[in-house]
Amino acid sequence: MRLTSYSDYSLRLLMYVALKGPGLVTIQEVADTYGISKNHLMKIAFDLGRHGFLETVRGRGGGLRLARRPEKIGLGEIVRATEEDFNIVECFDPATNTCSIIKPCRLKGALSRALNAYLAVLDEYTLADLTARNSALEKLLIPA
Repeated sequence: MRLTSYSDYSLRLLMYVALKGPGLVTIQEVADTYGISKNHLMKIAFDLGRHGFLETVRGRGGGLRLARRPEKIGLGEIVRATEEDFNIVECFDPATNTCSIIKPCRLKGALSRALNAYLAVLDEYTLADLTARNSALEKLLIPA
């Protein structure tokens, strides 16, 4: 399995916001910290707000904050919301599948189980598991 950069950046944005605590975070400071395009992060932040992970405060002095406590935001939930699809092989998408061995092939079943296991492991973790009491990460991302 491989996550898209969109999911990767979504997770990193949420981790940064979680580390900052209740205060507001600007997209510019996150972009500068990670070296990611501000425009790309704006799109991601909007999407994360639409999915109920972030609250956005507009205007001067505005920014981002978590919409829920970090322990209430599951990694599996984030990945499911930010990945376009989980069609890891052609036969997962019936609309575009042209695989000639679909009927006798057992690969789809094995990969389906693997995908479910992958997501089940992510479901065991929350944003708090990544950020709470992680002083090394906090020092790296948010120097004093």
